[in-house]
Amino acid sequence: MNYKNGLSVWQLTMLALGTVVGGSFFLGSSIAIKAAGPAVIISYIFGGGLVYLILYSLSEMTVANPAPGSFRTYCENMYGPLAGFTVGWVYWTGLILAMSSESVAVSILLKRWFPFLPLALLGAIVIIAVTITNLLGVDKLSNLEGGLAVIKLMALVGFIVIAILLVSGLLPGESARGLGPLSTEKLLPKGLSGIAGSMLLVLFTYAGFEVIGLAASEADNPHQTIPKAITYTVFGLLGLYLLTISLILPLVPTDELHENSSPMVIALLNNGLDWAGNIINIILVIAILSTMLAATFGIARMARSLADEGHAPHWLKDNSDIPFRGIIFSGLAMLVGLMMGFILPEQIYIFLISSGGFSLLFVYVIILITHIKFRKIYGCPPQGKCKLPGYPYSSILALISLIAIIASMPLIPGQGSGLIAGSLLVGLYLLIYLFKKTSFKKIKKDLQYISLKQTYTSQYESEFANEICENIEKKADDN
Repeated sequence: MNYKNGLSVWQLTMLALGTVVGGSFFLGSSIAIKAAGPAVIISYIFGGGLVYLILYSLSEMTVANPAPGSFRTYCENMYGPLAGFTVGWVYWTGLILAMSSESVAVSILLKRWFPFLPLALLGAIVIIAVTITNLLGVDKLSNLEGGLAVIKLMALVGFIVIAILLVSGLLPGESARGLGPLSTEKLLPKGLSGIAGSMLLVLFTYAGFEVIGLAASEADNPHQTIPKAITYTVFGLLGLYLLTISLILPLVPTDELHENSSPMVIALLNNGLDWAGNIINIILVIAILSTMLAATFGIARMARSLADEGHAPHWLKDNSDIPFRGIIFSGLAMLVGLMMGFILPEQIYIFLISSGGFSLLFVYVIILITHIKFRKIYGCPPQGKCKLPGYPYSSILALISLIAIIASMPLIPGQGSGLIAGSLLVGLYLLIYLFKKTSFKKIKKDLQYISLKQTYTSQYESEFANEICENIEKKADDN
């Protein structure tokens, strides 16, 4: 697509932060903190390091070729159409299922203010609103996403400021908390296994950053804006996450945290700030909506990329700047996913949506192995310097770490099904591609046979007709 005014560094950064900072951090960080204790700080630093390596691997390929399909296109270029087809559809399906479950989560929160509306209707309204907003175009979406991202970031900054005042005793009428429960907590209450057990959940709180790559073709001067946006995203996330977690630890014992409430809400409630609950719930709604908006942006472009390569129905092709068909198709798929939550048995639905986390980790592995082959063939990007430090050792370390995190999924309650569902999803799309390719070859062969038969039939008919005419002419001459 050609843009006169593409996405700026600020817009790309806000788009990425809008995708990443969502319910997985506002709620999911509770489980990670409880699993690792104070050592969760190490988990977040290590997770930030992995994100840094993955994103700069993606950056080098993006600078060389800012293709609309991003990592899917690069994977297909390196490993062939089977890999491109599978990666694209696994990513699309995983995020569709994840976003349909997010619509249920935000509907439960909205139910407090709209008790008269059925949960399914609230979820459908949310998905339709997200879809329509994406149809307005990248400029309007990025401005809205930027505004929502700022609200989320300001909420984190607000918590950080209040927590510092509580810890230091500068909040009027409150005594200094100091280290609080942190002074009696063990650094590694569950040993290294606690850090290992928290890594999957920590990585989920960083998930969604790959949207920068999917937006590359719509960026202003991607050779410069993409690396800058990645730098701001990685260090911005790492700084905010570390500050927030570091200030939660002195305010609440880790064994009081649970998955049904934000650790920030628990920390503030434990210290007498009762008004925090409603505010954080509002922020949580904004966070989930923002994530859904940015995720829909990415999966719609993935759908168009698949169609452009012949991996999706032809009617998904769209030459306009806005992938209208991909957006509508993805919106309808999310509605189907939402309805599945109310029709299917609960355990089956949970099993299906658990594939979302695996899909993202699968994509990150693909980015790394694609980049390794890319560098072997092409070296550094033609219009920029190598951004990834320590290659190839850093890439191999990140790859081994990701595989270990995926392998640890069965050890974490509720995540074992994600590994099974995600693996089945990969297997399903591999089979679909092979069946499609085999069927296409058979159809092509049949069509060639029919065409050849028609040619010979036509030829024989013509020869027979000529022979009859000659006989008639001959008889006429004899008479």
